[in-house]
Parts: sequence; C-alpha cells; structure tokens
Amino acid sequence: MTILLMLVGLVLLTAGAELLVRGASRLALAWGISPLVVGLTVVAFGTSAPEMAVSVQATLQAQSGIALGNVVGSNIFNVLFILGIASVIAPLAVSAQLVRLDVPLMVIISFALWGLALDDRIGVFDASIMFIGLLVYTAFLIRASRKEVAATGASTGAEVERVSVPKDLALVVGGLVLLVVGSQWLVEGAVAIARSIGVSDLVIGLTLIAAGTSLPELATSILATLRGQRDIAVGNVVGSNIFNILGILGVSGLVGGGIEVPHAATAFDIPVMTAVAVACLPIFFSGEEISRWEGFLFLGYYAAYTIYLILAATQHDALDVYSRVMLGFAVPLTVLTLLVIAINGIRHRHRRRRRQ
Repeated sequence: MTILLMLVGLVLLTAGAELLVRGASRLALAWGISPLVVGLTVVAFGTSAPEMAVSVQATLQAQSGIALGNVVGSNIFNVLFILGIASVIAPLAVSAQLVRLDVPLMVIISFALWGLALDDRIGVFDASIMFIGLLVYTAFLIRASRKEVAATGASTGAEVERVSVPKDLALVVGGLVLLVVGSQWLVEGAVAIARSIGVSDLVIGLTLIAAGTSLPELATSILATLRGQRDIAVGNVVGSNIFNILGILGVSGLVGGGIEVPHAATAFDIPVMTAVAVACLPIFFSGEEISRWEGFLFLGYYAAYTIYLILAATQHDALDVYSRVMLGFAVPLTVLTLLVIAINGIRHRHRRRRRQ
C-alpha cells in the first residue's frame, strides 16, 4: 500500500508540473512579465508549496529536524540533482539577470542562514526578516520585469489577446493542487519507510522528504527544458532556493514561534548547502551556460553527498575512510575545477566583447 501511494503521488506530480508550466508561461504574456521572472516567482514559489506545507506542519509538531532538513536538503537537491539532470538533457542557457542578481542573492541568504543558525535556533525576529526579504525581492522582480518588457516591446497586444487568462489561471491552480496532493502522498509513503529503518528526523528531512517535495521542481524543470523554455528551467531552481530559505523558513518560524536547529545541520549540512550555492557562481558565469559535463559534475556530487548521509546515519565502518577521501581528494579537485571554469568564463566574455 505504501509503494502504491508513492507511485500515485509521482503521477500526480508529473501531471501537475505539466499544467503549471503551460499556464504560467502563457500568463507571462498577459501580465507583461518575462518568462525568467515567471520561473523565479510563480513557478518557483508554486512548486515549493509542498516544502512549505511539510515544514510548517513539522514545526507545529515540534519536528524541527524535518522542517529545517527539508529546506536545506531541497536546496542541495535543486542545484545538484535537478540542474544536473536538466543540463544533461540539454545545455541550459543562463540569463545575465541570474548572474547579476539572483544567484548572488541565493549565495548571500545561504550565508545569512548559516550565521543565524549558529546559535542553534532561528527565532521569530529572524523569521520576520526572512519573510520581509521575500516580499521585497518579489516586488522588485515583478516591477523590473514589467519595465523591461514595456521598454523592449517583447510582448505585443496581439500576443496578449491570444492568451485566455481565466483558462491559464485555472491551469496554474489545478497544477498546484495536483503538485501538493501528489507530494503529500509521496512523502507519507517515504516517511513510513524511513521510520521503519530508524533514521533521524534531520536525515529524513535532508533525503526522502527533501527529494520528495522537490519532485515538482524536478518535473517542472525537465518539462520546461524539453519545451525549450530554458529560462523557466533555471529560474525555477534559483527562485525555489531563494523562496525555500526566505519564505518557508520565514513562515515556519513565524507560525511555530521559532525553529530549533540541530547541531549537525550547522556543522555539516548548511555549510554544504552554502558551498553548493557558491559553486553556482563560476559555473553560471562561464559562457552563460550550464553544459552537459557540468551537469554530470553536479549529479556526481549529489551522489557523493547522499552516500555520506547514508553512511553517517547507519554509522557504517566505511564512514571514516569515505570522509578522508572526500576532504583530501574530492574537495580540492572541486575547487580546482571551479577555478578553471571561472577563468575560462572570463576569457570567453573577454573574447566576446572584443568581437563586438
């Protein structure tokens, strides 16, 4: 029965993502908002609805490990797994706005979360600042996008007339409903399995729940990539990560009167999330594209992170050796790779400017 519940949830997630991408991308024309900003706001926030529901409920039930682990694990999953899969399917173009504004903001708020969590608690005041930050960010994006579309004439009156706003709104709402229901069923099955093998709330949040609630982003980004809507595919991930920290932790902290932060999260998982966000800067900067080999690199590091969590949760004998290999070989190699990517990106931009 548990496996059947998970499979039905997966089907609902796929259907919901299809409806959401179709409706949201068409609404961009009607509202005079660019597809990138739709990906950063409507689609990103909508597909993060399951994370919101899970984290708020977990906070109210005093399961802070699940609430925080869900957000941190989802952010890691979004970048390493979702962008990895999507860019393997087709290289993803990265807009200049993402490089200039949204990715640096994702890095900044990741560091900010790490700093706020060092006292092992995200208080109500911290949560209020996060939520206000989300409102300011969203308002800025929408206002800037409408000005840009109006200035460039990217959306004509004829295009707007062909959009059925009620129909497309219905698609978005219907897609969100399917996403939320499907994610809930999937997570219920996953938690039942995880509980049966006796792992902690934090590990459940970082792995099964994070991956389960991020399946809407996965399905949405893959479908957007296949449709050629690469701005939505990348913007969805970056926007979701920003929303997860500012919106989900903000609302959860306000509703639950604060969130207790497990020491293991500040010692390892939040630093990993921050490092993943930082790694986006040189990769996104290099040629304004996420190539297939960079996608495989993302997937490889997500596999390495997941293996570490499993070994740590089970206290496996191989944990010490694995940790030494990662710190002594994988981490230095990653730093070197990112430096090479950044240098190549600078050279690429310099050559392009000379040709212009």
